[in-house]
Order: sequence, then C-alpha cells, then structure tokens
Amino acid sequence: MAKTASVILTQNLSDTKRTTSFNHSANDDEIPTIDYSMLICSNDPDQRLKALQYLAYVCKEYGFFYLVNHGVPDSVIERALNGISDFFNLTEEEKMDYEKKDSTDRIRWGLGFSPGDHEAVKREYLKVLPHPKFEGPAKPAGFREALEDYYQRDREVIINLAKAVSKTLGFEENYLEKEFELETGADVSAMNVYPLGFKPNTQIGLPAHYDPGYLVSLVQNVNGGLQLNYKQKWINVDMPSNALFINIGDHVEVLTNGKYKSPMHRVILNNEVRRVSVATVHGPSLDTFVKPGPEFVGESHPPAYRGMIYKDSLEANGYHEIDGKSCIAQLRL
Repeated sequence: MAKTASVILTQNLSDTKRTTSFNHSANDDEIPTIDYSMLICSNDPDQRLKALQYLAYVCKEYGFFYLVNHGVPDSVIERALNGISDFFNLTEEEKMDYEKKDSTDRIRWGLGFSPGDHEAVKREYLKVLPHPKFEGPAKPAGFREALEDYYQRDREVIINLAKAVSKTLGFEENYLEKEFELETGADVSAMNVYPLGFKPNTQIGLPAHYDPGYLVSLVQNVNGGLQLNYKQKWINVDMPSNALFINIGDHVEVLTNGKYKSPMHRVILNNEVRRVSVATVHGPSLDTFVKPGPEFVGESHPPAYRGMIYKDSLEANGYHEIDGKSCIAQLRL
C-alpha cells in the first residue's frame, strides 16, 4: 500500500541510525539486489550463470538495483562523502571559484536543478568530469585525492557491470565497451547536498528526471530521499548497508531500442538529516553516435529512438557537457 515514506536515515557511515518521515507519498516495494561477487568474482560457473540470468531479468523488468559485495571499501566511500560535506561547508566566496563560467568547465558549483529554479529546488551541487581526465577542487585539503580514489574504484565496478550487461543482451562481454567506446567514455559526477529547514510544500530536492549515459552509480551518507517511478507509482530507495545504487541510463535504452529502459526518479527532502550524495553518470565517448542497434530492430520492432552524437545529446536544450542532463524526450520517436 502507498504510504508516507518512513525510512531509516544514517548521518554517516559510522553513526547510529535514526528514523525520519518524508512528506511525499510512495510505496516501500522491494528493489532487487545484485551480488557483484557472485556475478563477477565467483569461481562457480553455475553461480555466475544464475547471477547473470537474474541481472538480465532485473535490467528488463526494473532498470535499477542495489549492488552489494562490490569491493569498494567503506573507508573509500566514507572519505569521499566526508570530503564532499567539507566542501559544502566552505565559504560562499571559496565555492564561487567554481561557479559556471562557460562550456569548457570541468568543475562546476551551483544551486537548484535548472537555471533559475534554486528557490523551488533545494539542492546545492558540485559537478566534475571524472573520466577520461579527472580534475578536482583544490579545497578542502585531501578532497581531490579522496574523490579520485573513489571514482577509480567505482569505474572499475561499472566497467565490469557493463561486461555483464553485454552478456545479458546475448553478446560478448565487450559489446557495450565497443559500441560506446568506453576507453574514452565521458563520465559526469554530481555531488549534492540537500538542506534542512525547508518550508512546507518545498520538499523537492530534485524534480522527476532521467539520466543520460549507459549506467549510473549512486552512494549517499543517509538512507532515504531517492524515489523511483516504477509501473506508474513512486517507490522508496531504502539502500542496504554499504550498497551502491545502480540504474540504467538513457543511452542503453536507445541502443537496445527500449529493451532496457532508463527509469525516472526524484529526490524528496527531510527536515532532520542533511543528505549528501554522489551520482555518477557513466557515458559513451563524446564523439560516439548512439542509435538503436541493428540487433534490436526488425519488422515488429522498428526504431523507437533517433540517433545522436553523445556530446550533442548532453548539450541539447542549451546545457553543457558537465551539466549531465538527459534529453531522452527528444530521442524518443
């Protein structure tokens, strides 16, 4: 039954848990869990096959899942999240060094979701481009190194997941890597902080949206806030301890001609715990032309998407590469 979400929130990875209520109605339906160690690392062929078959089902039926036993140490995630929190605690003047300048920005700080909406959308963000060449803020001390360590480990997990997803589609494990030219893949990461003390009717941290790229990974310092739209209803993301949250991106939806779909999602605020998150969009090479693959098109399945160069899709609607915005509405025919 739908109910006002009541989820467990953790101030950081080592704090005791506390309960906080959110004001937007959503369901507590179960979200699938993928065990990375069984999928990628197991020496048992039968176990790996079963894990792969389950991943195929989850990608087609849901488009999102929790990833556990992924091998990214808790200490690496905690150090990155603490560094992000410290960055947002810098003075306004220090953060404004990274305010929007032009389309070549590789680090960008700002407020809101889209230009001019920061009064309605309560979110402060820092965006960087982790790959193919990472650059990070100089302050606070140690922050850049903590981020780089996290991004390197996160990308290793995602590349292995891409190999597994390729197999679920019936191809060799390097299928997505070749189609998207992932050696020079363009990743965009948004670090977000959602404030306390919001007024009634302003509970939206991020409005409903989709993500570009092929796979998206998320970690956060609290459990709660993210909601997914699944079969025309909102469900709460109640992450298991030490899990990554993964969702399919727009460009896998395009390539597979809708077999695997990018899910709509949003962020709901709470008034008790400051939520800090890192969402990383893992994308094709900027020059890659992404269109429905011929293997997914036929008489009974005509192309449902228009092809577009990945960079152009990121820059649609007047945005820049570092904004990491979806244009799936324009890609759907």
